[in-house]
Amino acid sequence: MATYLYRIGRWSYTNRFKMIGIWVLVLVGMGVAAATLSGPTSNTFTIPGIPSERAQTKLVEKFPDKVKFTEDISVRYTIKAPDGQNLTDPRYQQAINTLVEQAKKIDDVKNPETIINPFTAPVPATPPSKDLLAFGPINEQATAAQIQVSLNKTTPSDVTERTHQQIDNVAKEARKSGLTVEMTGLALKLPKIEATSELIGVAVAIVVMIVTFGSFVAWGMPLITALIGLTIGVLGITTATGFVDLARETPILATMIGLAVGIDYALFIVSRYRHELRKNSDPAEAAGRAVGTAGSAVVFAGLTVLIALAALSVVKIPFLTAMGLSAAGTVFVAVLVALTLLPAVLGLFGTKAFAGTVPGVNPPDTDRRVEREAQGRLGAAHRFVGRVIKHPGVALVLAVVVLGVIAGPMVNLKLALPDDGFNDPSTTQRKAYDIVSDEFGAGRNGVIAVVADGSKVADPQQRVQAYERLVTEVKALKNVRAVLIAPTDVTANKDTAVITIEPTTGPSSDATHDLVSDIRDQEASFTQATGVTYGVTGQTAIADDVSQRLADSLAPYLAIVVGLAFILLVAVFRSILVPLTAALGFLLSVVATFGATVAVFQEGHLGLTGNPQPIVSFLPIFLIGIVFGLAMDYQVFLVTRMREAYVHGASPTEAVREGFTHGARVVTAAALIMTSVFAAFVLQENTLIKSMGFALAAAVVFDAFLVRMVAIPAALSLMGDKAWWIPTWLDRILPDVDVEGDKLNRYLETRNGAVSQREDDRVQV
Repeated sequence: MATYLYRIGRWSYTNRFKMIGIWVLVLVGMGVAAATLSGPTSNTFTIPGIPSERAQTKLVEKFPDKVKFTEDISVRYTIKAPDGQNLTDPRYQQAINTLVEQAKKIDDVKNPETIINPFTAPVPATPPSKDLLAFGPINEQATAAQIQVSLNKTTPSDVTERTHQQIDNVAKEARKSGLTVEMTGLALKLPKIEATSELIGVAVAIVVMIVTFGSFVAWGMPLITALIGLTIGVLGITTATGFVDLARETPILATMIGLAVGIDYALFIVSRYRHELRKNSDPAEAAGRAVGTAGSAVVFAGLTVLIALAALSVVKIPFLTAMGLSAAGTVFVAVLVALTLLPAVLGLFGTKAFAGTVPGVNPPDTDRRVEREAQGRLGAAHRFVGRVIKHPGVALVLAVVVLGVIAGPMVNLKLALPDDGFNDPSTTQRKAYDIVSDEFGAGRNGVIAVVADGSKVADPQQRVQAYERLVTEVKALKNVRAVLIAPTDVTANKDTAVITIEPTTGPSSDATHDLVSDIRDQEASFTQATGVTYGVTGQTAIADDVSQRLADSLAPYLAIVVGLAFILLVAVFRSILVPLTAALGFLLSVVATFGATVAVFQEGHLGLTGNPQPIVSFLPIFLIGIVFGLAMDYQVFLVTRMREAYVHGASPTEAVREGFTHGARVVTAAALIMTSVFAAFVLQENTLIKSMGFALAAAVVFDAFLVRMVAIPAALSLMGDKAWWIPTWLDRILPDVDVEGDKLNRYLETRNGAVSQREDDRVQV
């Protein structure tokens, strides 16, 4: 592989304008495709096949006027009277009447005649039951009320800016009377995902690269190529929105990962290019060798990330699969750009690639650094690894203990699907959620629906009796505040009924999860007794089903990711134990990451979030995939230099020392860049992106600085020659990927020898 990559790198360098032209055409083409073929993103999702989804499908099939919980494009106004007052006050009634009339005039409003002041609704002939009142739009003290406004739209992105403004104006007008009016629903305008995070990450990356290269010129090449690759990747995702349903977080997550790996991969190749320039007077030759050696590590590092992200498809959650494949596509482009466009850009700068020396900085592979080392003034990396390999057992135990302590809070990990209660306390959605919880009861935010199917019971009267029995049985369960089966919630032929249940606790409460389980557990006996089957849906039921789907998928996902990556690393390192230590190191990194994330986001430590809450349920499996890929990145980049030294004759200890000394500076720079890019996303308002940014930043810190730079060198020093052992039979059947460049060196020696012979022949002639 190194030989092929050498040829690609050298050709790209010498044919720089052709290569740059190719990428410019790709960029323009993707821009045109994105502009003409793109569609809207979504902030809702469905998971085919889970029980709660089947129940929702049945509900919509039998009650066409109803919509799924995740597809109701509406806004709900939550109104609260000032403390100590009542909404029945005439001035507040006037304000509510005005709100209702203005709401009816909102563009695309559906069934405006159903939007009424709940205080002036017609009084039924029969007094309403206690349960019916419990589900009513007015709380018992008449201090709060809710008014629902549905729109004739199918997705949130269909709602226009004009409609968003009308929705906001309705609330603003009612607030003038002194009422508190907050809103929730899919019809609301989504908060913008600002580009500030990317800019902060890029700014830190620039500083790190200037220090790494000691040049005011060299830092621009990794950044330029990474941004071009990222732009192409994001344009590809934008184009894909016209054909598949993508969550609105997909582009930003792809940006987060694509920007970080794009800069890192280019950084490794440029660093190796500087090293090769000291040994080769021909810059094109140096570029070819840099791509052939460091580029091989980039390819295999990229492959591990691609495997980890693409394997998310085994989870069988469509939006998670789309996120993984989108991010994988961005990483793939980043690898191609680093191998082809980067050497072409190096060719543009020629001998000026490292011009603009930074005073006081002594980067590796410069005359100043070589002179310092000749005088015995060893670099920080050399001194650090010397201490590690001098006491490898102590270093290994210390790293494991530190990571274990950080992982401690993981035992309290609690997962949930995001709802309005996950929003920042300053948002109107969160304020509405809190008002409902305080004034109506926490369970109103987590209503459970049971869709009962009596079609297998011949007698309609028996069906109705079965539904009534189900209501009675559910009422007898713990944590039930109210149960309702309204006349409009039974089909005309009585074959289907919807029973609405309000728990006493919120949707993320353990008690509510237990209630859903209790309802589901009694289905078998109920069906046996009545012939009626049913399904349970709602926020909590969906969360339970998603968690179960994720739990069922975790083992096969890890088997695919770890298995394929292990085989890949065995081929790269020609070793059994090195990939094993890599996998064990990943395990340490990921549990420490979970522990830190729980401590900060679930328990509220460090003050990074003013809204402690459960962790988003699909974050762990997504995080495992990304962290594994990034962990293998640093394993490949750092340990390949150790193997290269070992293969070229160094002792095991010296190989660790030499490989670490050569690779630590650039790995440190790469880790700092990746950490800054990820950490900057903590500034976002979106809960998923905020927590993902923090978790990825923490994972990089733990993995790069504690696992790859302490635990792995210590473990390799303890194992000695055994670290590089591989069974003979396995060595024979594995492909020789030549990541250390031995075949490339032989190829170059043979080629150079042939060239010298031809020159001698010409001289003799």
